[in-house]
Amino acid sequence: MWAILKKAGVDPAPRRSGPTWAQFLKAQASGILACDFFNVETVMLARLYCFAVVEHATRGSTCSVSRRAPPPAG
Repeated sequence: MWAILKKAGVDPAPRRSGPTWAQFLKAQASGILACDFFNVETVMLARLYCFAVVEHATRGSTCSVSRRAPPPAG
């Protein structure tokens, strides 16, 4: 990629003076949520559908479990 840009006469972008990625994440942690949707097979072969959420700032988590499948998308 670099060779193609150099051949086309495109100079590299200047260094950014803004925050680093770690600084940005620390500043935005209170508004960042990580979510996951998965299913679990129980010992009795019942399927449970789980939706889990983790709040980055507090590391608090919430999990919602249902026996019914979610409706199809669309």
